[in-house]
Amino acid sequence: MRPGEVSLAHLGVLFLDELPEFQRTVLDSLRQPLETGEVSVARANAHVTFPARVQMVAAMNPCRCGHLGDASLACSRAPKCAADYQAKVSGPLLDRIDLHIEVEALSAADLTMPAPAEGSAAVAARVTKARRVQSERYTDLDARTNAEINGDALEKHATPDEAGRQLLAQAAEAMRLSARSYTRVLRVSRTIADLADAKQIGRIHVAEALSYRRQAPVS
Repeated sequence: MRPGEVSLAHLGVLFLDELPEFQRTVLDSLRQPLETGEVSVARANAHVTFPARVQMVAAMNPCRCGHLGDASLACSRAPKCAADYQAKVSGPLLDRIDLHIEVEALSAADLTMPAPAEGSAAVAARVTKARRVQSERYTDLDARTNAEINGDALEKHATPDEAGRQLLAQAAEAMRLSARSYTRVLRVSRTIADLADAKQIGRIHVAEALSYRRQAPVS
């Protein structure tokens, strides 16, 4: 492999558990790599850029004790403790994370329920197919997935139908989406459409992508 080339075998997953427990300066240093897929190191006599394209997954509790939604277990500082805890993660970093998903705690009854109708193997097959579709779509571009497209390619391949455009325009104003968030919603919408084997991005795909931009309110 020539210098500067990145093999898929060298791409990995960066998992950050308890995200707010990391120093804020450390977390904010991830903003450039998440945006460009590269990290630059500057020294007095050299400036070196390394490939750093990763799939970042982060997890966090709503507050330090983790019991914000349970009045019987939550600490005496709730909900202020949650606001302080979540504020450790900056808005610009959150803006660079495509999917924000709140996961409710499992109850004892949940643990006894049967497995989902669609198992991991079926999901993996859909993902593999969607990745293949994206790879074939961008044969003539310097991109392999929807996450890497910008500019004309984004406009060409990730423009929703009229109903989807109207919904996205309304949501962009109501949710005060930044330009970066707007672009990421389009990319996620394209991926959702690919997973559904849909040629055109529709309102339903945009609506699902928008639902992943919501952040759980502190209450």
